[in-house]
Amino acid sequence: MSCGRLVLAFLLPPLAVLDKGCGAIVLVSLLTLIGWLPGVIGAIVYNEMVD
Repeated sequence: MSCGRLVLAFLLPPLAVLDKGCGAIVLVSLLTLIGWLPGVIGAIVYNEMVD
């Protein structure tokens, strides 16, 4: 994962997975609605799994 994507995952988690598909965006968006930290963790984990 690039540094830019990591910063984006901390600031706006759904934007960090924007190019990963609709399912990833929905999942990370829902996690972000639950709380900021779950969204960040979800974005980082998803980016690490897919890359």
